Amino acid sequence: MMNPMRRLKTALAVALAALMIVPLAACGTTDATDSDPDIARSYNVDGIQKDDAIAAMLPESVTDDGKFTVGVNITYAPAEFLAADGKTPVGYEIDLDKALAKIFGLDLDIQNSTFDTIIPAVGSKYDVGISGFTVNKERIEAVDFVTYAQAGLTFAARKGNPTHVNVNDLCGTRVSVQVGVVAETEMYKMQDACQAAGKKRIEILPYRNQTDVTTALIAGRVDLMYADTPVTGYAVAQTGDRLQVIGENEGVAPMGVAIKKGDAATVKAVKAALDKLRQTGDYERIMKAWGVENVMVDKFEVNPKVES
Repeated sequence: MMNPMRRLKTALAVALAALMIVPLAACGTTDATDSDPDIARSYNVDGIQKDDAIAAMLPESVTDDGKFTVGVNITYAPAEFLAADGKTPVGYEIDLDKALAKIFGLDLDIQNSTFDTIIPAVGSKYDVGISGFTVNKERIEAVDFVTYAQAGLTFAARKGNPTHVNVNDLCGTRVSVQVGVVAETEMYKMQDACQAAGKKRIEILPYRNQTDVTTALIAGRVDLMYADTPVTGYAVAQTGDRLQVIGENEGVAPMGVAIKKGDAATVKAVKAALDKLRQTGDYERIMKAWGVENVMVDKFEVNPKVES
């Protein structure tokens, strides 16, 4: 089994290629399971059958090419990332993508892009976007959502917190975040609060890919990284004893499948498919396969009410 640091180095190397917008293979299972633990832990969707009634809900704009095209940012482990082979997308959201495609009776077409470019292209380039999108008021104005998970935000520091950061007073610290995610928005709010209080400003280092966010912390370019709780937890786990979670899980909010605004047919089909996956137990098994049972939701909602 590949040691954690070697796996991280591999992930960081392939992330450079992931900066380009490229389609990725979306196989159900592969022959590489013996050599790659992340492929091995991926959920086998072969037993999931097409549901004709649910598939019939989809509009021709989704089905006419025979593909279920999903926009993702492939650097967001454990939701979606590249396995050690540098080409196979894996993660709990990738497995959900596969399961939805099975129910729809369509071939899965995973399209990799930078996070902040996905939502604007939903309905034109992508049928849906599934990439850890936190549901908020700004995004609901642009797309419709069907929720499938929930998560908060958590900081990570280098092991031992060598710069002695206090998460209750971040003024004067350096923090890495991914561009376009809620963590970035929240950090700029904290930065404004520091300036309003007459304190040193927070230096925010935004990166297009989450792997670069983590690398900046490991390399000592920042004091902290800030990301969704499962993403932070996975980064800590995969870097051995080099990082640690610091502070509490904050601001738990729903995450959802992004669908073209007003596309009621696709919204109905996606929700029905998720409901089917819950009924069959596949939803729970996918989440357990990746150790993210804590982000599961009791029900799937369309455009839930959110505070911000």
